[in-house]
Amino acid sequence: MNWRYKHTALALCTLAFTATMVARLVISPLIPQIRAEFGVTNATVGLGLSGMWLAYALSQFPSGVLGDRYGERTVILAAVGATAVASLLIAVSPSILAFIVFAVVLGAGAGLHYSVATTFLAKQFDNIGRAIGVHVAGGPIAGLAAPPLAALVGSRYGWRAGIALGVAVAVPVFALFAWRVRPTEPLRPDQPVRERFALGPLAELLSRPEILYTTALSTMGAFTWQATASFLPSFLEFGTELSAGVSALLFSLYFLVHGATQPVTGSMSDRIGRDATVMATMAAGVVGYGLLVAAAEFDFGRPITVVGVGFVGLAMSWGAPLQSRFMDLLSDAERGAGFGLVRTAYMVVGASGSVVVGAVSDAAGWSVAFGLLAGVMVLGLAALLANRLLRLGY
Repeated sequence: MNWRYKHTALALCTLAFTATMVARLVISPLIPQIRAEFGVTNATVGLGLSGMWLAYALSQFPSGVLGDRYGERTVILAAVGATAVASLLIAVSPSILAFIVFAVVLGAGAGLHYSVATTFLAKQFDNIGRAIGVHVAGGPIAGLAAPPLAALVGSRYGWRAGIALGVAVAVPVFALFAWRVRPTEPLRPDQPVRERFALGPLAELLSRPEILYTTALSTMGAFTWQATASFLPSFLEFGTELSAGVSALLFSLYFLVHGATQPVTGSMSDRIGRDATVMATMAAGVVGYGLLVAAAEFDFGRPITVVGVGFVGLAMSWGAPLQSRFMDLLSDAERGAGFGLVRTAYMVVGASGSVVVGAVSDAAGWSVAFGLLAGVMVLGLAALLANRLLRLGY
């Protein structure tokens, strides 16, 4: 492969996404320490995480609008810079209320990145499925390294030092991106931002049957992803009675599989179709969450748990084919704000995954909570099969 500027752009966008994800993912393995210091329940911490992901979701559409108005490079730099500042604020939180507020700030700042970066990369590449798959893999790369490192740092120096890892990653990425990525021309530099928030055009875009159907599928995927990212380490530690260290390693395995399969599912969707690829990921989710629940309930042993984690990692690679499906449905003029809008729509609902699973785990146990995620994957697979078998045309 001849290295070109577009490959530099892809690498640095992926690094920027990794930085925004590190700051969010270091929180999950530190939940037990955070709960202990502030004396709160899983549901309370889950509320904070859901607030973070909700703010992340709500930032998607404004980020697309801002990208059209000021250029993608400017918005991506703002996202990485805001990530560093918010991580520092979380690390010095004096109370659970401050922790929740700063987590929301982190979500809002980090959320400025993804939509504009995806639109930017769609301009650089013809095979958008593969490019999106590589970009999405920035999240799992963060998940591979961040949780065990945060657990290690947290065990030695406390959870606040673990949270500060987000600052340590975001600052150099900000500098590298500013140095190597060229300024980008805004698509709509003279249009007032308020005009982009007119309700009529937004409602029309979201109500298109193909967009609505893809948004529903993405909502199911986002709900499951949020819950898994927030509580898989806790499920493994308290639901299957593994040690904290082993749970953190398996969380990293989840992200390793997740990251390795994102480019694969993106490329597959370019070749065999978006829907067939998404069906494979949803089916993997049914198997993976089912195995995890079985391992917790019937003490099937560690190998079944490891296999279940691997299938869950594959399942959560739904993002590359479904996001490519959105790009197929949106025109060039719609991709910036339009993709941000649909991202906001499905992630707003998906953000509830953390608080719902946290509350269910408090009320009924971890097996029931993760059984719920298996059910969501069954629903998504059923919707895909119905669309294909009944030829609904969505």
